[in-house]
Amino acid sequence: MNPIRTCVFPCAGFGTRFLPATKAIPKEMIPLVDKPVIQYGVEEAIASGLDRIVIVTSRGKDSIIEHFDRNEELERNLSENGKTDLLALVREVSTLASIVAVRQKDPRGLGHAVASAREAVGDEPFAVSLPDDVILADVPCLEQMKRVFVETGRPVIALMKVAPDETSRYGIVAGEAIDERLFRITDMVEKPKSNPPSNYAIIGRYILLPEIFDVLDGTKPGSGGEVQITDAIRDLIADGGVYGFVFEGKRYDAGVKLGWLQATVDYGLNRPEFATEFRIYLEQILERTRK
Repeated sequence: MNPIRTCVFPCAGFGTRFLPATKAIPKEMIPLVDKPVIQYGVEEAIASGLDRIVIVTSRGKDSIIEHFDRNEELERNLSENGKTDLLALVREVSTLASIVAVRQKDPRGLGHAVASAREAVGDEPFAVSLPDDVILADVPCLEQMKRVFVETGRPVIALMKVAPDETSRYGIVAGEAIDERLFRITDMVEKPKSNPPSNYAIIGRYILLPEIFDVLDGTKPGSGGEVQITDAIRDLIADGGVYGFVFEGKRYDAGVKLGWLQATVDYGLNRPEFATEFRIYLEQILERTRK
């Protein structure tokens, strides 16, 4: 079996949940502490041994690709002004991985975005990472999932346990428990309005086989009139199995304002250079609200 070396980042959406900021700025480029949201996902992929990044973009998203490119004028300015620490940071971003850009001309859903990456991915297993889903974990989420893929040789989907009243916001799986974190999935329902099959939600990390592309070609629009990746993966369940893995770590939906605020606090507290001062500041705010 070919090793997983490619990670696809679907970035063609409008980002309406973060308007008005996303009127001019791609939602993937909104800063989380001092990095754009997408950089956290790219760094996770690299830390998991994936060194080839495919970014599916659309009109107005060129700044995502530019972020991972060289900026010689900026580098020269930093060098001339002796800002060597900042220069190192800027250069590090441009050397993180090999970046391939693919244009999704019609925003027809996540499944369509993944299908748009077919030529760039080729005939090998690959990962899909949704930039909005930022995951803080000691072991990168994709690395945890890779271990399952190596053992099973089948598609793996990241899962998270959610409250019963939140199931209508997610794709929800039904499955047979293999252990406390691993399930053999038997069904998937996109945003069930009632009677969800479980309270295990699909999170934006997938490891897929190239056969998914043929399935996507025949997948009709589903929920929201879009081509859903869950509909395509469901077709693979009877064809050898699909696994769900409850990853270790904390997930934030950085594509909505509250989730982004929560991620900002926790990632800020995770930064040793200012974590102590930031914690004191937050404690002072909490103390004022109690008065």
